[in-house]
Amino acid sequence: MNFSYLDFNKKVKNNNGLVTALIILDKAITYCTVIIYFIYLLYGFKRIPVDGGTLLYRSILVPGVSFIIVSIYRKVLSSPRPYEVYGFAPIIEKDTVGKSFPSRHVFSIFIIAVTVMQSSIALGLIIMFFGCALGFIRVAGGVHFIKDVIAAAILAIIIGIICYFFLGGVLGLLVLPF
Repeated sequence: MNFSYLDFNKKVKNNNGLVTALIILDKAITYCTVIIYFIYLLYGFKRIPVDGGTLLYRSILVPGVSFIIVSIYRKVLSSPRPYEVYGFAPIIEKDTVGKSFPSRHVFSIFIIAVTVMQSSIALGLIIMFFGCALGFIRVAGGVHFIKDVIAAAILAIIIGIICYFFLGGVLGLLVLPF
């Protein structure tokens, strides 16, 4: 099967209800994830007497440092966005040039999902489901290629596994010394 990004974009744009839904869901999923993350950080703060701040510190450090590294990588690589390559107006408002690979929105939601999995696998999986939906929305909205969102999700999951489960769990690193 041959996938044409231009044909796909035209089909989406011809459905006003779908365009509206994509724009609303893009914002709603992003904002809901930020709210969940801040609530999770409050949970980590409340756990300081129990774990000495380990959960809170890891839950800020890993997403924060990895987000900065992904942002720098995107800027250096500066991959073009679909609307730049194919010359169309994206459905999701965006005027950024380059910085498409990997998707920072999708990376962020997946790193938050893996972060939450330290305490709740079920909630982390729900957030990952929303991450998949956001990935579809970003592609359908014309601001990312499929490779951008898939790479972002895989990268976040790998970083999360290495930082939380391997370094933190197996090797006992990323744990506060007190």
